[in-house]
Amino acid sequence: MKKLLITSLILGAFIGEIKAQDTLRINFREAVQIGLNHNLTYQSLQNQQEVLKIEKKAAVLGHLPSLNLSNNTFRQIGQQFQQVEGELIVTTEANNIITANLNTNMPIFNGARRINTTRATHYFEEAGKYGLERAAQDVMFNVAQQYLQVLLDQELYRIALENLENQKKQLEQIEGFVQAGLRTLSDQYNQQSEVARLETVALNAKIQWETDAWVLAETLQLEPNVLPVVEPVSIVPMESEYFNMPLDELFDLALQRRKDFQQQQLMENGNKRMLAASKAAYYPQINAFFNYNTFYTSFDERSINAQLWQIFPQQSLGFSLNIPIFNNFNNKANVVRSKVQFHNQQLERMALERRIGQEIKLSYENYKAAIKREEATKVQLTAAVEAQSAISERFRLGVSNFVDLSQANQQLVTAQSDYAQALYTLFFQEIILRYALGVLEVGEQTAE
Repeated sequence: MKKLLITSLILGAFIGEIKAQDTLRINFREAVQIGLNHNLTYQSLQNQQEVLKIEKKAAVLGHLPSLNLSNNTFRQIGQQFQQVEGELIVTTEANNIITANLNTNMPIFNGARRINTTRATHYFEEAGKYGLERAAQDVMFNVAQQYLQVLLDQELYRIALENLENQKKQLEQIEGFVQAGLRTLSDQYNQQSEVARLETVALNAKIQWETDAWVLAETLQLEPNVLPVVEPVSIVPMESEYFNMPLDELFDLALQRRKDFQQQQLMENGNKRMLAASKAAYYPQINAFFNYNTFYTSFDERSINAQLWQIFPQQSLGFSLNIPIFNNFNNKANVVRSKVQFHNQQLERMALERRIGQEIKLSYENYKAAIKREEATKVQLTAAVEAQSAISERFRLGVSNFVDLSQANQQLVTAQSDYAQALYTLFFQEIILRYALGVLEVGEQTAE
């Protein structure tokens, strides 16, 4: 309760000092949502996903016949050729002409290009979804890191202020001892120097707090001159559910849950299909077609409807066969490009698989180290509290000197700072491990 009250007072003083700029009070969930709404990479991937959806739909509809309608209306002025009673008569006149064409084309066989292209676009669209989910995890991870850093800075500033206030009270006590003749004047001067030093320490802590708050504001893409005021989270040390799992099981879990790895697998499958689609150009192509053409000319005295719909309509229906023989190596170049893209995608997938193994190992070892550090700093803090209390009492009784008291105070502050950092580091290591495993759910209640 005392810490909560002190923190509230610090926040009030801090906000009062930065009243020149606007503030935005946010909790962790809100910070993540703001980050997703404003992150440029995430927004770009969302836009790209719309393109992938359309490409997938276009590939599916590519199995249907194409249908096109064209029309031309124009006036032809100059020499006109007309055939009248077996003779070709040339006159200079103006001829009004209307033409209409309806064409449809249906691929019958094209070396399975349509099938492979359709499957490829399906893989690419699914890969885009996984990439979007991983990008959301990236945003949450970065926001969590900076959010917790601001909270740690806030806690360190609170410790600095609390220590400063204690030393000011200690100064008042020593001044009383000096007046009573129980302490020398040098003790008073030493304490005054210590208070001045701690004022600088508190000022630096506040500057660091505000600096990291501005970094978070930049990550969240807040409006200029808007500083986030983050709400506290519950930092409770607890062992992760993944901590007791063997490394090989953690690695297998990461391969199953990592969205970026699943994205690479789908991209590899998609490029394999695109390679097969490019090889279709080596095979003959068979298409079915239907054409309907008609026209109107002002040289004919009959009506427009009669000419367009009764006299001049023509229809053609049939099949076309196209056999590639020599295409300036264009088909070969397309196949080579597709093959290289497929092989490069395989390399990226294997590189990511190796990187995942390294990330799992590193995050696992760091998590174990963070647990040991939290346990050690907790013992350190308990011992420092007892030592400072004992030496303070001995100093009051005149048994200990000022140097012993000063060292005890510094050790206590160091222990408080180390324990606070250990708590936040352990809390964040849990997030790092979940991020490396791919099980970090965006929007989950990370902070209460």
